[in-house]
Amino acid sequence: MGFVGVPICVQCGNASNPCRCKVVGPTLGFLAFAAAAIVEWPVGALVYVFRHSKGRRIMGHPATVIYPSVTNSIPI
Repeated sequence: MGFVGVPICVQCGNASNPCRCKVVGPTLGFLAFAAAAIVEWPVGALVYVFRHSKGRRIMGHPATVIYPSVTNSIPI
């Protein structure tokens, strides 16, 4: 049996909490990024065939909007 775990992301050196490290926010941000990317990347690739700039914007949405908003909303 193989071990499949949840990736744990650690972000140190920020000033949003007294410990100066974040674990929960970046980890949930990565999971939200992965869930959004599963849906948005195929849609963006299909749109890219007809409208290049719109397709690029759709494919970049998880990295530019989803991940930062989830990571920054959780201070720990």
